[in-house]
Amino acid sequence: MSVNRTSRGSHTDTKKKYLPKPAGIAIFWGLGLILALVVVNHHNPLADQVTEQMKKVSGCVLIAFICIIFAIFYDRILTIPTELFQSRRLIWKLAKNDFKKRYAGSYLGIAWAMAQPVVTVVMYWIVFDKIFNTRSELAASGLEVPYVLYLTAGLVPWFYFSEALTQGTMALLEYNYLVKKVVFNISILPIIKVVAATFIHVFFVGVLLLVAAAYGYYPSVYTLQLIYYSFCLFLLVLGVSYMTCALVVFIRDLQQIIGIALQIGMWATPILWNIQMLTTDNMKMLFKLNPLVYIVNGYRSAIYEKLWFWEHFYSSTYFWIFTISMFCLGTLIFRRMRTHFADVL
Repeated sequence: MSVNRTSRGSHTDTKKKYLPKPAGIAIFWGLGLILALVVVNHHNPLADQVTEQMKKVSGCVLIAFICIIFAIFYDRILTIPTELFQSRRLIWKLAKNDFKKRYAGSYLGIAWAMAQPVVTVVMYWIVFDKIFNTRSELAASGLEVPYVLYLTAGLVPWFYFSEALTQGTMALLEYNYLVKKVVFNISILPIIKVVAATFIHVFFVGVLLLVAAAYGYYPSVYTLQLIYYSFCLFLLVLGVSYMTCALVVFIRDLQQIIGIALQIGMWATPILWNIQMLTTDNMKMLFKLNPLVYIVNGYRSAIYEKLWFWEHFYSSTYFWIFTISMFCLGTLIFRRMRTHFADVL
């Protein structure tokens, strides 16, 4: 029995194919130093100088912290990304099968995956635009685009995050029969769920582009940023999923907690409302700590604001620091607990 348990825990300790530790740490520290220099030398003459200085100091501290953590846990952090790269073909195949299996047996098939989000967008539009006339309040805060376009651009990334996180959290519980296999690489299970959710997201990005075109906002070179922001969201939800799917095996209540957190998170993210409606800079900064604010605003920038992501310099820096931290933390927790999954499941 002890042999099987050890095999389940170590079957993913594949042969190292990443850079030697000294070279990898040196490259990462070099990139961190370059980023810190960019942060320090960035200057926005229109911003409050005290706030600007606080952002620079906080950014440098966080960059140094991530570099230290990376140096300490180098081998552990790179284990799962290496396994994912080596299993990329299997991940793609299983993700397609997972997506098809989810709607197998129903008459409309994958159409059900598209129906619920579309109905949700229409209902929010009717309630908040036609009944409560939220459009006038948003116009007073500086919003000049049609409310349905503003709403759709916010809901499309939110649907992706919500679906991917919910499915990714349950990956080990749903595929518990694979977790118990001695020779199966269980580290690919969360990313299978996230990739499967990406298929639906691609469809809704197409719907978003059609809605934008219907109101005269046609695709341009700025629209290519949707690829960038989708990749940002993919990495963010993947890192969180590795942490939640590992914890939910031992704390089943986490599934309900995540459901409640997603309900709160939707209202804490400026999807139905405009962040410019907040009256103080401190309130705006507090809400911008939510990394999904960066994503939602990014989708809107790509569709109709015609802004590049590097124009939101501090927001981009904060998002990537947060996302890398979450991915490292998630993979470390997953790797630490993986030897006990089969025993609990």
